[in-house]
Amino acid sequence: MTDTTKDTGVHPVDEKLPTPRLVALGFQHVLVMYAGAIAVPLIVGRALKLSPEQVALLISADLFCCGIVTLIQSLGVTQWFGIRLPVMMGVTFAAVGPMVAMAESMPGLDGARTIFGAIIAAGVIGMVIAPLASRMLRFFPPVVTGTIIAIIGISLMRVGIGWAMGGPAFLAKIPDPAHLQAVANAKAAGTALPVGAAPMIPNPNYAALDNMAIALFVLACILLIAKYGRGFIANISVLLGIVIGGVVATLAGKMTFGKVASAHWFDLVLPFSFGMPIFDPVLIATMVLVMIVTFIESTGMFLALSDLTGRKLTSQSLAAGLRTDGLGTLIGGIFNTFPYTSFSQNVGLVGVTGVRSRFVCVAGGIILIVLGLIPKMAALVESLPQFVLGGAGLVMFGMVAATGVRILAGVDYKANKNNLYIVAVSISAGMIPLVAPAWTQHMPHGLHPLLESGILLTTISAVVLNLFFNGGGSAEAGEREARIAAMQAEGGH
Repeated sequence: MTDTTKDTGVHPVDEKLPTPRLVALGFQHVLVMYAGAIAVPLIVGRALKLSPEQVALLISADLFCCGIVTLIQSLGVTQWFGIRLPVMMGVTFAAVGPMVAMAESMPGLDGARTIFGAIIAAGVIGMVIAPLASRMLRFFPPVVTGTIIAIIGISLMRVGIGWAMGGPAFLAKIPDPAHLQAVANAKAAGTALPVGAAPMIPNPNYAALDNMAIALFVLACILLIAKYGRGFIANISVLLGIVIGGVVATLAGKMTFGKVASAHWFDLVLPFSFGMPIFDPVLIATMVLVMIVTFIESTGMFLALSDLTGRKLTSQSLAAGLRTDGLGTLIGGIFNTFPYTSFSQNVGLVGVTGVRSRFVCVAGGIILIVLGLIPKMAALVESLPQFVLGGAGLVMFGMVAATGVRILAGVDYKANKNNLYIVAVSISAGMIPLVAPAWTQHMPHGLHPLLESGILLTTISAVVLNLFFNGGGSAEAGEREARIAAMQAEGGH
């Protein structure tokens, strides 16, 4: 890898490559992050029980905002915003658990508006506290971050498994259609209605063997591509698996394109498409905690990128990068999407390709904006059957959990056995909402979104227990450990 600085006086990060190469490399970054970028709007949109058209709108808004925030982060806007490194921005998985909990307690447009209100407020607060985030690193050593990332993956596995089955677990049983028809007939005839509630019977579409076979086929394709593919092909194994699964589902008559045909070729992404946001103090506090976790995650990624690119990171540039996370989250809430962070798989791609120019990510950002303005693309993604996504979700979300395990593998348990207690209790706390979803039924309803998020319970537990057992470490040690954890997390977002 040649250092352009020696030849032209331009640092490799600021090198402007020929346009054809810039576009090709930018598209490569988009393909690497695409599967992860579309996952969150699909998860949250379906948890909110939104219509297919509304879910497609979430996907378009997500891609559009991914591009906008990537441009701000890579190009820089004034001295206050932008890390000015090759960074691709996408929706953080850390926010999924709290948002799904919010969606399940308040589905529909009101739930969406409440989520967006919490995101907007958290983005504003995030911009204010961004300069303080680097001082919080010592409270998030690998024993804490590894535990949090592991529980994020474990929580998301429920979604991936649900996709493979064809829907959430509660869809395994449905009301007896014969009883429902008898009720309808009685109402039409004006006769007495059948006595009692409709009996529940097994749902023939839930865990159907042919659908699960396609999910397993997608999983097998991803694993084969990951094993035998080389370089870039291996890096986009999840995306290729989804494409292959979509083709198989179409050939089997399980995927149709009616919604794609009716979608526009071009449409603007407009702010507040779901109505004006609703600001709930408890949900805002929940999302601010997510922002803090996102800041710690992003700090590690920025430090890792600094090492990979050879550009020294100053406290001012770090604050500008984190402030952009907050600005991106604010923009996301305004344009009907979610909190943003740097995508670790793209950090890994910088290391693999050796291309350090931030203008490659600028090109990637422009491509994402264009994709966000093409509703047919979003409609195509929304049309994918859940079981196709399930095969990919098992890999995608499982990799998040595996990344947490990999970070935890570097924790010293011999010299400090108390670290075992931190991991054990914090993961147990995070499992409570998954194993006992009704555990909050006797608690104030306003606290449900907070207490029903295993990710937040784990975060609070891990931070508090680490302080109890280990105290607060030094800022220098926190920075060093964050860099190591980020390098271990490559590809695991």
